[in-house]
Amino acid sequence: MQLLVQKYGGTSLASTDRIVQVARRIVDAKHEGYSVLVVVSAMGLTTDELLSLASQITEQPPARELDMLLTAGERISMALLSMALHAQGHAAVSYTGSQSGIITDTHHADARILDVRAARIEEALAAGRIVIVAGFQGVSPEREVTTLGRGGSDTTAVALAAALGAVRCDICTDVDGVYSADPRRVPRARRLSALSYDETMELTAHGARVLHPRCVEIARRFGVPLHVRSSFTSANGTVIGAMEKVETAVIRGVTCDEDVATIRMAAIPIAESAALLEILGKEEVATRVVVQSGGPDRCDVVCLLQRDDAVQATNLLRAHVESVGGTLRHDPDVAAVTVVGQGIQSHPGTVARVLAALTRTSVPVHLVSSSAIALTCVVSRSQATIAVRALHAQLGLDAPTVEGPAA
Repeated sequence: MQLLVQKYGGTSLASTDRIVQVARRIVDAKHEGYSVLVVVSAMGLTTDELLSLASQITEQPPARELDMLLTAGERISMALLSMALHAQGHAAVSYTGSQSGIITDTHHADARILDVRAARIEEALAAGRIVIVAGFQGVSPEREVTTLGRGGSDTTAVALAAALGAVRCDICTDVDGVYSADPRRVPRARRLSALSYDETMELTAHGARVLHPRCVEIARRFGVPLHVRSSFTSANGTVIGAMEKVETAVIRGVTCDEDVATIRMAAIPIAESAALLEILGKEEVATRVVVQSGGPDRCDVVCLLQRDDAVQATNLLRAHVESVGGTLRHDPDVAAVTVVGQGIQSHPGTVARVLAALTRTSVPVHLVSSSAIALTCVVSRSQATIAVRALHAQLGLDAPTVEGPAA
């Protein structure tokens, strides 16, 4: 019997009525002939409520105790869903992350999965039970409870699907797939029926919130097909898997990330630029884009970072930059608009189309960076929506109107 892994997010489990509805969907999958393993997030706003409780006790809760607290949310979901399945006449059993054999490193709040020892799950599946697993959590080799950070339940689901050889991993959520842009920002965004792993990783890394890059990376590494679909309908969603590369440039989507900032280090000695970036590396501050220009003696270095990282980077570097005669400017009022699709870098005309579209809409570009399948333009945050809509239309991504296709 083929194994199907399903993951349900907090919105899908926000009430007992919704939990009962999810149980019915799981039973339907069972009736289709699958052996079913389900990974759950905490109900609705439970995690936020637990964080609020912690903040009422202390502004800086110990990381270990915070992980102990937050993992309670998924335990509630898994137990209630198991009860709902029993009430519908189906044998089910719920396991925490540690009971499921999710072994992680020792980093509380952002642990990485090291191994999956799923013997207990395999025994339950072999006995014909539906298995419910608490997502977002695991246990370290020191037997400490850990959490996996943002997107942790998605990561749990894909890791289990890979370890157990699942035929597919369904990510069931409150949207019906991955779109060519955020529908809240671009009303004519289209649902994408299929994406490659690489395209999905770029979309998620640059602002698309449907999946987390970590889970897509695991899926790609182990060849786990993903299906992003709605928890509330039976409609097809977006299938993510291995796809043949094409010679022509195929634009899949436009994303926007407003949780970014830039720092510009101007007039610094060429010999000091690497040393300044090494300071960030030693403090584990990640830079998304680095551009250096100028010379031969002094140069400018511009970095794009996540907003919180940019604040930390500014604090770390300002004194060093000023000590070598340079200046540092931190700009939090920017957004990263990214076009994703196969063949972008190998087709210079695509870059020209992107920049021309922004020029026509009078959106100045502060910084440009490209990879094989992505082109990122840093613009003012106030013009981000204008930029995304312009690119979505000009690159032929708008959904057709009743009158006919978009121009």
